[in-house]
Amino acid sequence: MKRVFNLLIFMFVCALAYAQSGMTNPVKVSLERRVVSGQPDLIDLVFSFAIDEGWHVYGPENSGGPIAMTFNAETLEGCKKEGALKLSPAPKRVQDPLFECEVTFVEKSAKATQRLRLTGGKWKAEGYLQYGACNDENCMPPTNVEFKEEGEQTQPQPPTKGEELSPDKAEETAGQADDGQAEVDNGQTENEIQGSDSLANATVLPLDGERGEGLWAPVIDELHALDEASDTQSRSLWGIFLLGVLGGLIALLTPCVWPIIPMTVSFFLKRSKDDKRKGIRDAVLYGLSIIVIYVALGLLVTLIWGPSSLNALSTNAIFNLFLFALLVLFAASFLGGFELTLPSSWSTKMDEKASSTTGLLSIFFMATTLVLVSFSCTGPIIGLLLVDMVTSGSVIAPTVGMFGFALALAAPFTLFAMFPTWLKSAPKSGNWMNVIKVVLGLVELAFALKFLSVADLAYGWRLLDRETFLCLWILIFALMGFYLLGWIRLPHDEDEYDDEGNVVARPKIGVTRFLSALCVLAFALYMVPGLWGAPCKAVSAFAPPMWTQDFNLNANTVEAVYTDYEEGMAAAQKAGKPVMLDFTGFGCVNCRKMEAAVWPDARVKQLMTEDYVLVSLYVDDKTPLPATVEITESDGTVRKLRTVGDKWSYLQRSKFGAQTQPFYVLVDHEGKPLAGSYSYNEDVPAFVKWLESGLK
Repeated sequence: MKRVFNLLIFMFVCALAYAQSGMTNPVKVSLERRVVSGQPDLIDLVFSFAIDEGWHVYGPENSGGPIAMTFNAETLEGCKKEGALKLSPAPKRVQDPLFECEVTFVEKSAKATQRLRLTGGKWKAEGYLQYGACNDENCMPPTNVEFKEEGEQTQPQPPTKGEELSPDKAEETAGQADDGQAEVDNGQTENEIQGSDSLANATVLPLDGERGEGLWAPVIDELHALDEASDTQSRSLWGIFLLGVLGGLIALLTPCVWPIIPMTVSFFLKRSKDDKRKGIRDAVLYGLSIIVIYVALGLLVTLIWGPSSLNALSTNAIFNLFLFALLVLFAASFLGGFELTLPSSWSTKMDEKASSTTGLLSIFFMATTLVLVSFSCTGPIIGLLLVDMVTSGSVIAPTVGMFGFALALAAPFTLFAMFPTWLKSAPKSGNWMNVIKVVLGLVELAFALKFLSVADLAYGWRLLDRETFLCLWILIFALMGFYLLGWIRLPHDEDEYDDEGNVVARPKIGVTRFLSALCVLAFALYMVPGLWGAPCKAVSAFAPPMWTQDFNLNANTVEAVYTDYEEGMAAAQKAGKPVMLDFTGFGCVNCRKMEAAVWPDARVKQLMTEDYVLVSLYVDDKTPLPATVEITESDGTVRKLRTVGDKWSYLQRSKFGAQTQPFYVLVDHEGKPLAGSYSYNEDVPAFVKWLESGLK
């Protein structure tokens, strides 16, 4: 037993250590200069992309949609562009339903090549390559890869590869021909962006004198303090814990667990009939062993997926398809299609270990036997819980949830051992336990559609638009109500007989079951208006966004009056209202989802339009600034801001330490944060609570 606890401690320490690792910049770019073989007057500038799993970079052929990749030459001396920017391998093409156009993108790795023709003598090419990157949840702002290449046309140059560049900076490189030798470029340096760490001490951009300096002053530490001090994470962890407790209580009432309780308690009491305290102690240790086993499972999930992967998995299309198939499998099992069981040899070996050992180890093996034997009922419940916990993005969520599940599952064994008379009043086993399994199976089937929806949105299949999703949910919960009323029978339902021994076609149902059916059918009817555009707040976090709905009678939208930071801040000060900053992008898909699914809510709209001044800052706005602005980071890196979008992107990074969209922050008239930040989450009640926290 001591070894088991030591192992748990070791696993927990490893999980905490692993949690310290952060996500690096999702796209890394390196530049290589090549001379076309046999043609010394042709030079290729090759930008090599290494793209993290789950992210994609848009190609140069996009128009009217997301950020297109562009080659921008500010200086071309002694050379000129030869043809257009080419991307290899050939980018994927999909029809994007939001932008109503075809978009192209590449994943994992790619090369963008721009050919230059030298016109003789010394030459110089200076400018930047711009690209946009997104995953299924966030988008990076338009990113510039600076380049400055120069030389003199002499003999053919062998291709030489430089070191990895940052997305916004590549140091000047040049080589000169000497004694007929070819020119070589290898002086590039790496300066990889590391989120807020490299931006916290960045030079403040003085756009509006002293007033502008105050509004642009970094508040990264203050915002992080509010994020940590806010009880959002605590509430979410408490919610996960309570969800685990609920799952444990449901598992407790299944046919695989409930009948075992009186047998196990009686075993402990009889084994220690001369010492009642010992029987209670053994039952307590039995319950603790169950908790240890399930908490170890939660820690194992954390160690396998890792902290950075948990959030990425929540939006990964392939992983969501896997979760969909898994939950459908669990649902079919609960509905009576088949039994999910572990190999019988496992439970047999554990039972033999429990019989051949004594003391704490014997009790631990008994608890392990229970876990294995009850898997056919607890497995689908644990699977559903772990799916929700893994996709929550919290590192410790699986551990917290499994602790709640195990606590609820183990408590009755201890309580009934302490108070044996309670067993007499406990409900007997019966068909009611199968009813719980069927209801839970239908719930798992409904939740499976949520994960299919994520994959459907990611790939743009449009198989599960909002009205289709709602139709399926209405049907599932209507069938659940009919089942609770006894109108539908499934394979594991027991027959009831009348006094003459004949099977009753429609058995009587209790008041509790009738009221449950009433609630479920009311919920199904509640979703019906959603087919015509009603927000249906109770399911807004699960249903696809409003823009996927073909027929929508709801024209209730929210739009920002101000798209300039200083202008919006001045208007807010004049009106005496706080400001909601919306860092968004024309090519940000999830920004549109939030605007369609969350903002039109009546309470959200009231808060955003009446209590706040909404300022939307588009980080991909191509409008040129009056003059290019150079800013210097604390590490000496020089960045150029050429467009309005560059300006807002720098504001987001330097002031708030963030660089993905959508990103929302509430500030006062001095630009100081009033609450923690908010990102992509279609949970309407959570968004309302966040807005209200800024007012408080």
